[in-house]
Amino acid sequence: MFAFILRRLMQAVLVMVTVAFIAFMLFQYVGDPVVFLLGQDATPDQVRELRAALGLDQPFVVQFWHFLVNAVQGEFGLSLRQGAKVSRLIAERFPATLELALVAAALALALGIPMGVYAALRRGSFVSQVFMTLSLLGVSLPTFLIGILLILVFAVMLGWFPSFGRGDVVNIGGWSTGLLTVKGWHHITLPAVTLAIFQLTLIMRLVRAEMLEVLRTDYIKFARARGLTDRAIHFGHALKNTLVPVLTITGLQLGGLIAFAIITETVFQWPGMGLLFIQAVTFADIPVMAAYLCLIALIFVVINLLVDLLYFAVDPRLRADKGGGH
Repeated sequence: MFAFILRRLMQAVLVMVTVAFIAFMLFQYVGDPVVFLLGQDATPDQVRELRAALGLDQPFVVQFWHFLVNAVQGEFGLSLRQGAKVSRLIAERFPATLELALVAAALALALGIPMGVYAALRRGSFVSQVFMTLSLLGVSLPTFLIGILLILVFAVMLGWFPSFGRGDVVNIGGWSTGLLTVKGWHHITLPAVTLAIFQLTLIMRLVRAEMLEVLRTDYIKFARARGLTDRAIHFGHALKNTLVPVLTITGLQLGGLIAFAIITETVFQWPGMGLLFIQAVTFADIPVMAAYLCLIALIFVVINLLVDLLYFAVDPRLRADKGGGH
């Protein structure tokens, strides 16, 4: 187990160093931060002094080392657009994005797993066919179109939900959340549903496929021969083994929800990191872009590591393989 964790940690460090190098290259080839800060009318002496103050006159390797040291400390300099520390901007926007991703993931799991199980156990039923048809629509339609349709129906035509913003939030120890207010839930409903639809259909189809595969295995046939009830077989044996691969997909999808909530946040003007990143790209705000890239990579690495450990814990075959190989 220790060797497994150590190997995963070494891989995670390698991935983060690679991503940090890519983020650092943004500073080298995507515009000049000195020009953004001083403007076109700056004198050569002003440019020279600022480059020295920022360390841009040092060798490439030295600059990259300083970038790594600062990145480990969560420092990426000042935003070229807003003039504020990037770490503070990320800290202000991250709670909104994480909140949206968690609500969307919970919604996708709460609906996707039962729908997938039902579609597997009742393959020929009308409801199962409806689920599969809706899943095709959910996979096929782009996220921005789903968001616009939800705004048109539930915000414009029916007026049930607001179409933008986060609503009222509560600050708890420096962490802002809208999940403790009625207006917060009111505002998060449409963007969370928009973000969850693709994940919901993916989970439903995955659970259905895995469930059908498990139901054809020998140990399920032996369980039926022993006289176990359908409920015990379906939920005590088949579903338990079906959820093992679902853990991996769900964990990685959570990282995807955080990373790729950009479109949803833009459509609903949700004040999260995705909207901040879009604004940074528009104004070539390189420090914000680099910080976003490193943070998303860190989230993926951490989630992937946790999923691997959880997968290792719930699947005895992996532990047996490790033990036998050792």
